Amino acid sequence: MKQRFISKKKKQRWKLKFLFFTFLFIFSICKTFKYLLKSNIKINDKVLVQVMLHDIYYKNNNNIIEKFLSNFSSSNLLVTNYYDIVPKTTKIEKKEEQKKLVTPNQDYLIYIYNTHQTEEYSANTFLEQEVRPTVMMASYIMEDVFNKNNYNTIVEERKISELLNQNNWKYYRSYDASRIFLNDQKKNNPNLKYFIDVHRDSLEKEKTTISINNKNYAKIIFLLGLENPNYQENYEFITKINNKLDEKYPNLSKGIYQKGGEGVNGVYNQDNSKYTLLIEIGGVDNTTDEVLNSTLAFTECFMEVISSNEG
Repeated sequence: MKQRFISKKKKQRWKLKFLFFTFLFIFSICKTFKYLLKSNIKINDKVLVQVMLHDIYYKNNNNIIEKFLSNFSSSNLLVTNYYDIVPKTTKIEKKEEQKKLVTPNQDYLIYIYNTHQTEEYSANTFLEQEVRPTVMMASYIMEDVFNKNNYNTIVEERKISELLNQNNWKYYRSYDASRIFLNDQKKNNPNLKYFIDVHRDSLEKEKTTISINNKNYAKIIFLLGLENPNYQENYEFITKINNKLDEKYPNLSKGIYQKGGEGVNGVYNQDNSKYTLLIEIGGVDNTTDEVLNSTLAFTECFMEVISSNEG
């Protein structure tokens, strides 16, 4: 009887040990996985958009995240970031590399860029916790839609952060950096006419999300600088797009936020052209599918407005 009791105790101990080491093993795997994601992997926004839009154009499947996850482990969706392994290039090498990325003379009509390229959206899943999509995702969605509708479009892919570092500029000078890229593209692509700077808001989700016909959207707001010589023409252009959004997607747009005065940029590169706009799509808590829905709504209205100009 005593031996049976001791045997039972031993079994319980072994069971507890097994559970403990199993938990420890799983915990270690999770921690290691999260660390690897955080340190070595970043998301490729362009390929993510291709995966997302594939469902809309070809499968009519609204479950974007499920499709995204099925492709998440493929090498074309994730790109390794060997920042700590590869020797840093010199400033001259970086400039040469950037020059190669300038698009040669082509019949481009729309230029999309992100002054704040690293602004991120919310994580929908465990896998996205450390590899969040950025505002460049919205830019690539626009590019795809515009190109499919014969409005030749280019997205700026050169890094704002590299230009800031080269010039020893602080983050607040991002508009100076994006202006350099913008002028560069205008020089190389003289037919560029429309310029879109895509951002996201920093407000909490309840202030940046709306449901329209049982579909969630990330709210849109336009920012207009009060201190640029094209103010009136920009205002009229943005108002047309905003009115079209109000007509087709009530309350999706929060309107036109006009900004100027001391301590504020007040121009936002909108002196570049009478067809320049700065749009904020959603906020830090919005998901990829909400951003997708809003970006598609914006592109629809944008094309309707410019169609009168372009025939």
